Amino acid sequence: MKLKDKKIGVLMGGLSPEREISLSSGNAVLQALKRKELNAVGIDVGNNIASSLVKNKIEVAFIALHGVFGEDGAIQGLLEYAKIPYTGPGILSSALAYDKVKSKEIFKLNNIPTADYQVLYRGRKNETASTFSFPVVVKPSNQGSSIGVSIVREQKEWKEALKLAFNYAEEILVEKFIEGKLLAIGMNGKTPMTIIHIQPKIGFYDYEAKYTPGKTEYICPAKLTQKETQNCKAIAMKVFQVLRGNGMPRVDVILDTKGTPYVLEMNTIPGMTPTSLLPMAAKKSGLNFDDLVVEILKSAQLESEG
Repeated sequence: MKLKDKKIGVLMGGLSPEREISLSSGNAVLQALKRKELNAVGIDVGNNIASSLVKNKIEVAFIALHGVFGEDGAIQGLLEYAKIPYTGPGILSSALAYDKVKSKEIFKLNNIPTADYQVLYRGRKNETASTFSFPVVVKPSNQGSSIGVSIVREQKEWKEALKLAFNYAEEILVEKFIEGKLLAIGMNGKTPMTIIHIQPKIGFYDYEAKYTPGKTEYICPAKLTQKETQNCKAIAMKVFQVLRGNGMPRVDVILDTKGTPYVLEMNTIPGMTPTSLLPMAAKKSGLNFDDLVVEILKSAQLESEG
């Protein structure tokens, strides 16, 4: 694909609770493309996105949307209909990776280590007790950026955690808490990048810890043994394969005290501000931010072509 000849639309904003983060990612991507002297325009995605694509004569889409309608296969389906190549994985991969319950089922089926879990449904009052002893992690099945997530350490915190998670989803996930190192593994296609160790200074890696400067320490490269590094990268590669990854997603794991990497998720559209995790890993791997953006754009394709 000759990018110089294409009109590129950077899709950002959107309709999810992660709108502000998406605008930050999208604007950073847009500026990088302009510095590369490519013909790019930013599009704030709303209900009129189909007409906006036509009006702006978009030929390639760089998806910088986070959350529902952006990472879950919805925008990918629209772009397929319009026959506009787009970054990131296709419809099925996006939907499966974004649904935390379905991705857990796939991990289990493929013998990929992941925390034991149960699923609770809104309105089923006889199914609101935890099958695990505390602590547990309670999260909505379909949100990113740790929105709606709680770590429950005592019974008195349980009902509030359920209420918060059910605010965002009909179906929520309760996971057995695993003590260990939170690691982020960016993928350059099928190849893992430098691993990052995420260390929140207080509490856990929630929305505030992710997006407030100084709240979290990032160790890149992570201080791991050679075997731990190999195990984590091997698991990330397997996750990429079974979820049909494309482009440059990020695989998040918890490395427990015995050295086993337990997979949390594959983030198909990681944050793309210059201080985000994927650009941080790419920089350590010798790829600066502007070049990273171009490499992601080069991976754009129609799902039917992949």
